[in-house]
Amino acid sequence: MRVPLPRLRPLLLVLPLWLGACSVFESPITNRGNRVDADLLNELVVGTSTKQDVTSLIGSPTTRATFDDNTWIYIGMQTRQRIGRTLGVLNMENTVLTFNDAGVLTEVKRLNQDDSLPVQVVARTTPSPGSDTNFLQMLLGNVGRYNPLAGKAGGSTPSGGGTSGANGPAGPGSGI
Repeated sequence: MRVPLPRLRPLLLVLPLWLGACSVFESPITNRGNRVDADLLNELVVGTSTKQDVTSLIGSPTTRATFDDNTWIYIGMQTRQRIGRTLGVLNMENTVLTFNDAGVLTEVKRLNQDDSLPVQVVARTTPSPGSDTNFLQMLLGNVGRYNPLAGKAGGSTPSGGGTSGANGPAGPGSGI
């Protein structure tokens, strides 16, 4: 038995959308930041390696501690795009290197997602002074903006613009 083509058209239109939702077409894993290889990290010796040794072996840090220039932080993670192009973190590894004032390595710490702390995002906004108008500002805010000659030849528009005729910008009807 042959199925007529008009009956297959809706199926042919829906089939690509249905297949697009399959996990076969999963987005690739993306490496972000500066992930430190464990073998390279083992080559560093606490007490003898310097900042120059670390930079030549691992590279420059992703960031430095805010109030301590002797703490270098290497941040690396693997992400994958999820629904709506939001990024999902699959694996996160941070390496914290601490140096003394002479620039010699004193401590190496490896941190992962288990060491992180949850952060609560607050939805409210921070108010800035002067952004809220009070009743008096609303009442007096339009004083001086009313112009009965608006729209007539030579008069100014309510927005402050207008035509500059023979009398110039400070001619009759300009309110100056």
